[in-house]
Amino acid sequence: MAEYLQADKKQEIFAKYGKSNTDTGSPESQIALFSYRIAHLTEHMKIHKKDYSTRLSLLKLVGKRRRLLDYLKRIDIERYRTIVKELGLRR
Repeated sequence: MAEYLQADKKQEIFAKYGKSNTDTGSPESQIALFSYRIAHLTEHMKIHKKDYSTRLSLLKLVGKRRRLLDYLKRIDIERYRTIVKELGLRR
């Protein structure tokens, strides 16, 4: 099975949403990476409905993203609004 998240794809996500392609720690880049992984796992779950370990991982990722979004909303509402708009998240 091919790895779905190669290093160059990560670099691309960090370059687009972070301050640079080595900016792996900013909330925006983390949220973007989690969103990419959540989309991938969601597609996997549509095919494999009874894959409970992946379902648990997906729920954990959604929780992590939610906590990061809440943190960003608390410290800088404008950055929060920007990342939500860019990623097309509902909240």
